[in-house]
Amino acid sequence: MRTRPLKVALLGCGVVGSEVARIMTTHADDLAARIGAPVELAGVAVRRPDKVREGIDPSLVTTDATALVKRGDIDVVVEVIGGIEPARTLITTAFEHGASVVSANKALLAQDGAALHAAADENGKDLYYEAAVAGAIPLIRPLRESLAGDKVNRVLGIVNGTTNFILDKMDSTGAGYQEALDEATALGYAEADPTADVEGFDAAAKAAILAGIAFHTRVRLDDVYREGMTEVTAADFASAKEMGCTIKLLAICERAVDGASVTARVHPAMIPLSHPLASVRGAYNAVFVESDAAGQLMFYGPGAGGSPTASAVLGDLVAVCRNRLSGATGPGESAYAALPVSPMGDVVTRYHISLDVADKPGVLAQVATVFAEHGVSIDTVRQQGKDGEASLVVVTHRASDAALGGTVEALRKLDTVRGVASIMRVEGE
Repeated sequence: MRTRPLKVALLGCGVVGSEVARIMTTHADDLAARIGAPVELAGVAVRRPDKVREGIDPSLVTTDATALVKRGDIDVVVEVIGGIEPARTLITTAFEHGASVVSANKALLAQDGAALHAAADENGKDLYYEAAVAGAIPLIRPLRESLAGDKVNRVLGIVNGTTNFILDKMDSTGAGYQEALDEATALGYAEADPTADVEGFDAAAKAAILAGIAFHTRVRLDDVYREGMTEVTAADFASAKEMGCTIKLLAICERAVDGASVTARVHPAMIPLSHPLASVRGAYNAVFVESDAAGQLMFYGPGAGGSPTASAVLGDLVAVCRNRLSGATGPGESAYAALPVSPMGDVVTRYHISLDVADKPGVLAQVATVFAEHGVSIDTVRQQGKDGEASLVVVTHRASDAALGGTVEALRKLDTVRGVASIMRVEGE
């Protein structure tokens, strides 16, 4: 074993960063044995230097992150500060000054992953980011390495623990959205401002990363269709149960049937109770991968939190340090396929549409005619009426989003349709 330690700079020492530092200290001997050399925490960049950080030598703490990554003796920079800047500049500066990088920054990787990979390649350094998607769940490395010889066709998953907790609570207790959100906040699953989670921004960033790796194509955050879950109601769950389904906020990355394009999207969807993702409870994450040779694979586990995320960071740290010792680098960006990303209008799926209609003869025929005129085939229809008002629930066969949009627009113009109560996609068949 080499006696000279590999030096690590830690950018950020919050929930995740402090756990990374703790594990590096308490598991130092095991890490050294696995890597082939000891690892040494050489500096910790923070915003509030006066805060007490248990187990961290105060002499290592600095507010000058730029100077830390420019030192030249740093072997690996671990970035867990999040956001776009200064993280982007610090990472590229680290490459330029001889360090490889381990990051958990999903937002930055989804927006500028190609540029960061290019900077890593230009300087002959590693960029690893297992912790950016699904916390402790090994997902990026299996997609990037274990399935490198296979053809991945679909990645379907629950990649945000906050939203899954809320939807699971609504499903299991009948609670409304706000009540379930309040409980998630009280338990620490939701931030004071939960927008990034409940509006799908967090999941969309992860979907961009997953789609890029799975399909060997550059997929940016702007390419991902995003729809939040704040409009999901108890009535939607009641309808889902009548269909033998539940509702999840899903990240879905798909290769077109002809293989000529890909799509990436995040939105609430009904999935059959028989699907493995339907049983994912609480704040857990799970991702379902479908490929030609391996078939169907499912990855499950805690998707957030200090310890789970730190576990993924340390796994990357070990891999990068091993590469450092051998003088090699691991897999970089694979974007050779360069497939176009199709718009949401081209996506084909099933739909569950709930309409408020007049309770009188001929309404069903009018509605069915509108669906037929727009080329959307109906699978099932359920109608309930009382005192001149009725609800009409239509479940379609597979149709494009654009065709469904035209259908709904035409339905709104019918005198007998009082309103469209809800529209939800049906996935996971």
